Amino acid sequence: MKRLNNQYVGPIDPINIIKRAVPPEIPLAINEILPRPRDGGAFVKFSHPAGITAAEIEGTVKAYLKSKPIKPWFNPLHPVRTFLVRGRPWLEDLYRFPSQRLRVEFVPTAPGGSAAELSQEQLYASFRQYGKLADIVVQPTDSKVMPRFALLDFARMRHAIMAKNCMHGYHVPESEGGGPVGTELRVAFERKAKPHWIWDWLVNHPRFVVPAVAAILATVTVAIFDPIRTFFIKAHVEHSFHLEQSRIYRWFRAQATDIFAFRSRQAEDASMKALWEDRKDNIEQIQTWLMETADTFIVVQGPRGSGKKELVVDQALNNRRHTLVIDCKPIQEAKGDSATIGAAAAAVGYKPVFSWMNSVSSLIDLAAQGTIGTKTGFSETLDTQLAKIWQNTATALKQIALEGRKKDDKDASLDDDTYLEAHPERRPVVVVDNFLHRSQESALVYDKISEWAAALTTSNIAHVIFLTHDVSFSKSLSKALPDRVFRQISLGDFTPEVAKRFVITHLDAEVEDVGDGEGKLTPSQRRSDLGELDETIEALGGRLTDLEFLARRMKTGETPKKAVREIIEQSASEILKMYLLDIGRGGHAWTSEQAWLLVKELAAHESLRYNEILLSDTFKTDGEAVLQALEQAELITIHSNNGRPFAIRPGKPVYTAAFRLLTEDHVLRSRLDLSTFSSLIKLETQGIEKYESELGLLGSLPGSGQGVEARVRWLLGKLRTAHEKIEGYEKESTALKKVLKVEY
Repeated sequence: MKRLNNQYVGPIDPINIIKRAVPPEIPLAINEILPRPRDGGAFVKFSHPAGITAAEIEGTVKAYLKSKPIKPWFNPLHPVRTFLVRGRPWLEDLYRFPSQRLRVEFVPTAPGGSAAELSQEQLYASFRQYGKLADIVVQPTDSKVMPRFALLDFARMRHAIMAKNCMHGYHVPESEGGGPVGTELRVAFERKAKPHWIWDWLVNHPRFVVPAVAAILATVTVAIFDPIRTFFIKAHVEHSFHLEQSRIYRWFRAQATDIFAFRSRQAEDASMKALWEDRKDNIEQIQTWLMETADTFIVVQGPRGSGKKELVVDQALNNRRHTLVIDCKPIQEAKGDSATIGAAAAAVGYKPVFSWMNSVSSLIDLAAQGTIGTKTGFSETLDTQLAKIWQNTATALKQIALEGRKKDDKDASLDDDTYLEAHPERRPVVVVDNFLHRSQESALVYDKISEWAAALTTSNIAHVIFLTHDVSFSKSLSKALPDRVFRQISLGDFTPEVAKRFVITHLDAEVEDVGDGEGKLTPSQRRSDLGELDETIEALGGRLTDLEFLARRMKTGETPKKAVREIIEQSASEILKMYLLDIGRGGHAWTSEQAWLLVKELAAHESLRYNEILLSDTFKTDGEAVLQALEQAELITIHSNNGRPFAIRPGKPVYTAAFRLLTEDHVLRSRLDLSTFSSLIKLETQGIEKYESELGLLGSLPGSGQGVEARVRWLLGKLRTAHEKIEGYEKESTALKKVLKVEY
């Protein structure tokens, strides 16, 4: 009470309000005031003379408040009201809060007695004085709940509070329907809604709740994370967060060029310039295609190490800022769905990405399916996740393409698609590198990329350039664009003249810019072994990666012959490890005998006839599939004419010398030839068993096998031929074993 008795809260002090509510002419003595802040009122204990009753005092106070109402400033619409307490209030401090509904229980006045259940009319007569009643619900007659009760709904909560505090513990006499011994009323607040009913409903209805939660999560993800991911993809394409693209870095680099020469980069650029001059037509052709409106793919095909990426990204797209390079190699080589999703997201700058949630949601979906019998939709397949990444990327690319559009342009009235079709130079460029890398393992990633690229080109959102070493790329891309003709550039090896110029330029690129005297010689002019360069390049070939390797070795002081010899020896070791030894452990589509036959024949001949190889005994089973697998592995290259394969050549120019080096090793040659003869003997033995089985079947026919003489003669001829082959193979195998026993 001391807290309430101060000058700031005086107007709302219960004592002040009570003093103002009691008329001065009433002989009334206030004994105690019990505030009830939770109920918004107070109990007043008073005493009065014997000549006046409590009911008369109640009527007088009500009449006084009606003539002089007291309206607190915080509740000016509802004046102070007063009622006489008819029962015995229960002053408790439990966590029970007021409500508009009261539960009135009918209990006996003494233990072991009986109580009467009041009717709706009797309850209405007793409780209506405290405020308007909205409804009265009595307990059903067949209910077994004891004690009996009724529910009273008041129109306002303040009326229910007043009724509860005044009528709790009231003894209803017989005259008011309380029965012969009377009935006591126990009044308590009753919540209209059961506690935790929302949670109970959610738990008890998983068939509706779980899909609804999944839909809400998906909506929230799209609404919140998709704009963030689109922003990061745009920043990745525009190189917004790349230090090299900032103005400060470019200014510093320009100012520091005289101090720091950046010689390694200059050497690389100078040496590559000699190659790009040879491929200037290809560069200009790509740039011309990017200025046209044709909705098709640009495909740059060439073997690994032929400089496809450098040609496109560093030369043809050198002046284009909005370029997105997607490397398929880390995506295809990723282990598991989560790793694949993470690699695809990193390729385009898609973040944040919760790839680990794919595994968690799959477990949740599996558990929910076992519980409710249906899938919840939480988990998403790899196909769906990749589609989301590519869709967000397409949205970002379209926003980038439309960034430079202004309202006052002459073609401002055009819609977005028509504008992009009319301005192909505004479209960003998507470069898909290492397309169809290890495609024989899984084609899902490449199918999704092809479909997405087709949507980009047909919608005029971006230009798409595919870089691939696979000559059968049209089979995969034609699924996405079946009615289009692709624009294709095929890259091969450089000519000996260009290769020599590249090596010399690479050697001379780091000449010190000191003393520009006429007598100064370049590094290539000071070397006395450049005469070997023509011969070594002829053996090495014109593959870009091999030429760079040669130039770096020569820079360290090696002679051209020694450098090429080491490159050939290294290539021979790679061939031996990848194609000839321990093939069975790698799960390859070819055998070491099949690879060795090609190595041995290509060492002796510049090219092989395709069909002749298929007719050999070693390639009798799935010959074409084996050759295609070896081409994918880059041991060989299959050349075609009008779509028909006709010739087989080494996968790299340096492989020709490597093949010869391998065949010159007598021990290795004897070992692999012996393995080849063993497989051929096994193959012929299987044929002989089949012929003998059929001859036995024909001999068991009734009638001494009449009418099958021609078939018997044919089988005997096959049997004789196979046996002669086995004898020849065994004779040669004996000679090879002698070599293995003698030589190391």
